[in-house]
Amino acid sequence: MHSWPSTTVPELPGTGPALRLYDTSDEQVKPVAPGPVATMYVCGITPYDATHLGHAATYLTFDTINRVLRDQGHDVHYVQNITDVDDPLFERAERDGVDWRDLGTREIDLFREDMAALRVLPPRDYIGAIESVDEVIDAVGRLLESGAAYVVDDDEYPDVYFRADATPVFGYESNYDRATMDALFAERGGDPDRPGKRDPLDALVWRAARPGEPSWEAPFGAGRPGWHIECAVIALNRLGEGFDIQGGGSDLIFPHHEYSAAHGEALASQRRFARNYVHTGMIGLDGEKMSKSLGNLVLVSKLRESGVDPRIIRLGLLDGHYRQDRMWTDAALSQAQNRLASWQRAVQCESGPDATEIIERVRAHLANDLDTPKALAAIDGWASDTVLGIGSSTEAPGQLADVVDALLGVDLRDG
Repeated sequence: MHSWPSTTVPELPGTGPALRLYDTSDEQVKPVAPGPVATMYVCGITPYDATHLGHAATYLTFDTINRVLRDQGHDVHYVQNITDVDDPLFERAERDGVDWRDLGTREIDLFREDMAALRVLPPRDYIGAIESVDEVIDAVGRLLESGAAYVVDDDEYPDVYFRADATPVFGYESNYDRATMDALFAERGGDPDRPGKRDPLDALVWRAARPGEPSWEAPFGAGRPGWHIECAVIALNRLGEGFDIQGGGSDLIFPHHEYSAAHGEALASQRRFARNYVHTGMIGLDGEKMSKSLGNLVLVSKLRESGVDPRIIRLGLLDGHYRQDRMWTDAALSQAQNRLASWQRAVQCESGPDATEIIERVRAHLANDLDTPKALAAIDGWASDTVLGIGSSTEAPGQLADVVDALLGVDLRDG
């Protein structure tokens, strides 16, 4: 599946300090420490509705990580999936009286448009669940052969489940206790009460064919992939064992990332699926988490249609630390609009304060667990001084425009 067009990223002189990010499993900020090629897998959308600001905040976070890693001299192999076969998609299609394939295609196209408008660098591999079915079938077969998975005793629907105790370290990624895992598993797509399961926490890896649902033939029976195995297989087959970053929203910590890690570890016989597990906070509106189920969405496409510059959306979301749950407000939008105007005025000046120190500060803030609020504030100070006529470096405005473009994804020369 194709992703979306890329944008040119200015090359900056020198490099910044090594990137450090908060790792959910180790519960601390630590060095990412990739090799020449940094490897990153970020969970994509289930295409049953349009991109909202919660999605956008997550993908902007990992886009900024992508940009920082590139600035540090790494090639970045970025992989993202699309869960284009799943229950929410079927349910929405049935509700709206449309074919689930048509719905998925429409929403994937809109997602691409939103990502391109926000200047998110596209993944090298953009893989749909449908594309990866053969890979999942092979993986499920291997899990069954090793005893890490089993078929429930059900003549009508012989689903295949992964044993939660198949790896000795299950639970290390989230650090949740059993009671918390039980509760979240039930809330977030699990089926703890499914008859025939050996443990309520055992996770579906292959759903046997049901009437009215798409299915694919497999040696263990026709069906379709489970959610977690899809991501495990797509990541392993493109990035290999022990890739650098697995990312997504904090609502994916459990069960999705815990199980995808366990699936990958069982398949590869390794201790750790990813070196770093990185998660973003939730974006809310009117005191509630923004989600499709609550219906309180602020859609990127609707903001764009109303005339909001995508750069303003980007700056508004980067003005909060990526790990914090935060609210989207009219004030945040207004502040981002004012910031963009201020920065544009500054880079259009003929001269400004020497840019060397401010570039170093921006790089340092971003390398320190992606502290975008401090990076934005540092640029604010430079822009204010520049507009006041402080400084005589004729090169500085152009250098700052390049830094903001390369590291923050905002083109100040456009408009």
